[in-house]
Amino acid sequence: IKQDEWRDPLKVTGIDFLREQNTRLHHTGDYNNSSLIVRRGQPFELKLTLSRELNNNDKVTLQLRIGEKPMQSNGTLLSMNARSGQTDQSWNAKICQTNGKECRIVVTSPADAIIGKYLLNVITGPSVYTPDKKCVYVLFNPWCEADSVFMPGDAERAEYVLNDTGYLYVGSTKMIRGRPWNFGQFEEDVLDCCMYLLDKSQLKPKAKKDPVIISRAMSALVNSEDDRGVVFASWSGKYTGGTPPLAWTGSAPILQQYYRTKKSVLYGQCWVFSGVLTTVMRSLGIPARSVTNFASAHDTEENLKVDIYLNENGGKMENLTTDSIWNFHVWNDVWMKRPDLPKGFDGWQAIDATPQEKSQGIYQCGPTPVNAIRKGEVYLPYDSKFVFAEVNADRVFWLVKNVDGKETYTKLREETKVIGKSISTKAVGKDTREDITGQYKFPEESPEERKAVETACSYLQSNNLGICEVTLPPEPLKANLKLGMEGEKELWPGQPIELNLIITNESAGAWTVNLAASCQLESYTGKVEASLATIKQTVQTKDKAGLSLLSVGAVNSIPLKIAADAYLKAMMSIEDELLVKVNIIAEVQETNEKLTEELSLTFKYPPLKVEMADTAKINQDFTCAFIFKNTLCIPLENCKLHVEGLGIFTMETFDQGDIAPGGIFKSKIVCAPRRAGLKKIVAKLNSTQLKGITAEKIISITE
Repeated sequence: IKQDEWRDPLKVTGIDFLREQNTRLHHTGDYNNSSLIVRRGQPFELKLTLSRELNNNDKVTLQLRIGEKPMQSNGTLLSMNARSGQTDQSWNAKICQTNGKECRIVVTSPADAIIGKYLLNVITGPSVYTPDKKCVYVLFNPWCEADSVFMPGDAERAEYVLNDTGYLYVGSTKMIRGRPWNFGQFEEDVLDCCMYLLDKSQLKPKAKKDPVIISRAMSALVNSEDDRGVVFASWSGKYTGGTPPLAWTGSAPILQQYYRTKKSVLYGQCWVFSGVLTTVMRSLGIPARSVTNFASAHDTEENLKVDIYLNENGGKMENLTTDSIWNFHVWNDVWMKRPDLPKGFDGWQAIDATPQEKSQGIYQCGPTPVNAIRKGEVYLPYDSKFVFAEVNADRVFWLVKNVDGKETYTKLREETKVIGKSISTKAVGKDTREDITGQYKFPEESPEERKAVETACSYLQSNNLGICEVTLPPEPLKANLKLGMEGEKELWPGQPIELNLIITNESAGAWTVNLAASCQLESYTGKVEASLATIKQTVQTKDKAGLSLLSVGAVNSIPLKIAADAYLKAMMSIEDELLVKVNIIAEVQETNEKLTEELSLTFKYPPLKVEMADTAKINQDFTCAFIFKNTLCIPLENCKLHVEGLGIFTMETFDQGDIAPGGIFKSKIVCAPRRAGLKKIVAKLNSTQLKGITAEKIISITE
């Protein structure tokens, strides 16, 4: 060693992480986090400042460590010789430029690097330098072809990785509504919360490379069931001591609260779990979307049948029904290759964080290839049987009668086409709904669709899980009657419900029909909250033959009227959104044939308006106003307005008290935008009588 080197050992005096350049190239500039965030499989640069110029004999070694006990053997301790560029690992570092006392180093990670937070040291001879901001976050890279989450298409990556706002679709097949949701994957502490969850998952280092294993672990950690995860599920209708599921406007406040307190956040239902899981996946760099399935089956027996029991009045019997049909259910799709499966199952994979059924002993679900669901290949991991049933089960109605003190069961009707409708997600680059039913199933009654169901049944039977028969089309009825409803399609809370039940006779004979109908208030999961009315009547149908050829069929109309007080009390006692379900049973005396029909009605709400300028400048205050007029004939009590604007202000709640009929409120918030770009403000109004009135507005923030 030359003497001057020994006297003047090389030291690092500073590191510039070149954040602006690196985050632009790695698409991580939006994270509200002062550390360097990069994506795997792609080079990034560091600039070292040294105590003196480099000599030929100087050693410069970059060391990266991840996890509790970093070890070279499992890839959690990495040493890279930046002088030679040679390393024994798949990572490497090389000095690419020297300029006096400064040198630039290019670091390249492999496309299957462990995801997480690495600690950085630079070793020069005896001296070790640890920078202040000592962490480097390494995320999945959908821009890198060698990464298993690679997603072709800039518009797709912009939507499924970088878009921090969107919609969750709710309602019912006939009335689909987009509920705005702020994913907020770049907000303060959100990425750190995801890193905390990765640690909490206790996955081995090798597993932390794999999006299949990570997405499965996160589907378990987003619910609180087994591991004190992020969100506590409740469908009780009473949400004291927490936030009602309908009050949330986005994921960031939930993940921030969880990260601060390390306690599960109260309360969530399926769209909350899906919104939070989308945020966690996008934050880690896995392309993700929230997906809504309308008329979603929850098949507890894995026999692809959902049994609904009705009493003699047509009322749903809760005590007998273990299976259920949710008006809608929201889960997620994540995009990745499946090297663990046979060929043909890459692409979208379904995962679900809503705790419904245990899988391998805990509440987790997926990833299961959407293509496997479509083809009925339900032997593939993970949980493909459960997801297949959600979109493909058959609905069976049973009539339960009490005969001489014994309950008898008569099958009323088996339907093969009512489950798994209008599967929806937000379209790429547009604020519109995209129907992706075709990705999950072949067209109903097509040969491919029947084959997929047969394939699925063959795998279900081999497990002795109750026999799953492929339903044959029913015999045509002698009494060709159609049941339906006309009347007030739009229900305004506070108004009486006025409907006409219709029997249309499309056959030649006239029939005597025993009609029973029941009207109930239900939650979106199909739980009966109140019975409102029942009708029992014997109807003589008109004979179609006696009508002119122009008419469609002979129509009988039976009025059904329910006073507002009958349903308002139930609506006020439950903190969930409710809808009206009508079940009709018709028994034809002459032929002993039985028919049934189920109809849904949803309530309409007065609008909430957001008023603000279309544009504003960074760090200049602007005012945003929220205006609501109660156009109903009833007062709205205990009104709470929840508002959130990503990059502008965190979620705030305004107490508006009671609003009389015709009353108006106007709330204002002064905003100081911190980041440029298009920003969305989401507002939500809940009251004792009405829940889930939402509004949104976009503002363009310029430099």
